[in-house]
Amino acid sequence: MFGAHGGYGVYAALMRLRLPRPPRSRSSRNRLPVSVRAVPRTAALPRVALPAALLACCLSCTGGGGAPPAAAGAPGAGDRLFPQAGNGGYDVTHYGLDLSYDPATGRLSGTADVTATATERLGRFNLDLSGLTVGSVAVGGHPAGFSRSGDELTVRPAGPLARGAQFTATVAYAGVPRTLTDPDGSKEGWLRTDDGAVALGEPVGAMAWFPCDNHPSDKAAYDLTMSVPDGLTAVSNGDLAGTTHSGGRTAFHWRTSRPMATYLATVAIGRFTVTRSAPPGGPPQYTAVDPRSDDPGTAASLRRIPEILRWESGLFGPYPFASAGAIVAHLARGQGGYALETQNRPFFPGASDPPAVPLNTLVHELSHQWVGDSVTPRSWQDIWLNEGFATYTEWLWAAHEGGDSVDTSAAAAFDDPASWTFPPASPPTAADLFATPVYRRGALVLYELRRALGDAEFLRLLRAWPAQHAYGNASTADFTAFCAHFTGRDLTPLFHTWLYDAAKPAHL
Repeated sequence: MFGAHGGYGVYAALMRLRLPRPPRSRSSRNRLPVSVRAVPRTAALPRVALPAALLACCLSCTGGGGAPPAAAGAPGAGDRLFPQAGNGGYDVTHYGLDLSYDPATGRLSGTADVTATATERLGRFNLDLSGLTVGSVAVGGHPAGFSRSGDELTVRPAGPLARGAQFTATVAYAGVPRTLTDPDGSKEGWLRTDDGAVALGEPVGAMAWFPCDNHPSDKAAYDLTMSVPDGLTAVSNGDLAGTTHSGGRTAFHWRTSRPMATYLATVAIGRFTVTRSAPPGGPPQYTAVDPRSDDPGTAASLRRIPEILRWESGLFGPYPFASAGAIVAHLARGQGGYALETQNRPFFPGASDPPAVPLNTLVHELSHQWVGDSVTPRSWQDIWLNEGFATYTEWLWAAHEGGDSVDTSAAAAFDDPASWTFPPASPPTAADLFATPVYRRGALVLYELRRALGDAEFLRLLRAWPAQHAYGNASTADFTAFCAHFTGRDLTPLFHTWLYDAAKPAHL
């Protein structure tokens, strides 16, 4: 096995293995195509009259002392596919979410402490929040002005924030969170179930349940405390730091110490069968499965998580997080029939036809812990760095398990007309974010790179890439530059043909 022994010989051997190919999955989103949320353009913000004392303070701060004028943080991160997602003027380092949920009414309430560092002198800044009612905002413990426009929450601190200053914005809010519909018709945001709810964030669903800088380029640590009625469980990312019981409710405190993009944040509330284990030589496992989805096939798949992680560690290097596992909920038809990449423990929606967790889907989602979660796309057009890598991992696993060879999987992708509707590095619209070229042609980029480099050098590159940008962000340009530097080769023609060019090559 790769994870246990690594090495060129096993890699070459798994290339030669053949049998029937397992069914394709949708993944993160792992059955093609999947969901994207178009973020509406924000209307111009209304002018707000400042109290005289505050106005005088602001003027004195920008006057004779030589300080630059206080800026308004941009209401978007400038993403080509989601121009209003994310914000400018600050970098978030930590989210502290203290929330309570009532499944009977669907009401979510609580506070979000958003700790950030100002990257410019700020007179106001934005957070992304869809729906919900904001009761109050404070910055540094002092009341702050705020206004709403579309999915933008604009915050006006009592005085300008200096460049480089760390600050905490505390937002008290409540309401029934929204389910958002992506341009391709799939659902994200907050999805109610018959006994709780599930939060799905890719690409922009996080803003449906907490105020945030909702772009993958701004990663942060998290502490989430979710209070639910006794008898229910709240499962999230990271490690379970503790539980408290009071007044017929249980509060679950989850801590994510490694930086995480907002789209990877999740919480699942409901009745779950929870299994905790500590596999030898691997990360602790925490799996939560809705009893209605606890079929024998799913149980068999989940038991193989430690084995899959060992094998994938042989491909990508040591597992990057402190814990692992999975969440298997039970969503109604039409709510979101896709598995989803979430940090530490991927989400699976359950299924009317077992298994709820197909093995190849599990392999795909777990690979995202390295490519997607530890190394996160710098912008949404770089999403092939998640999905192309994860699809290629599926091909390797199929060969490892005695299924189709990698050559057979690549030939099938090459022959599929859907693979050639656009280049994987350039999804034309937000609705194409999880379309076939991102997955299958993205995997073909790696297939051709392996053919050009040879198995041994390709394997070294595959392990080095996640280490190069661990716990950070990377773009397509970062990847191509890394490959050129790592190999010392001019790979421009290869990347032009397989990554950027709209035309289909004559042959593999």
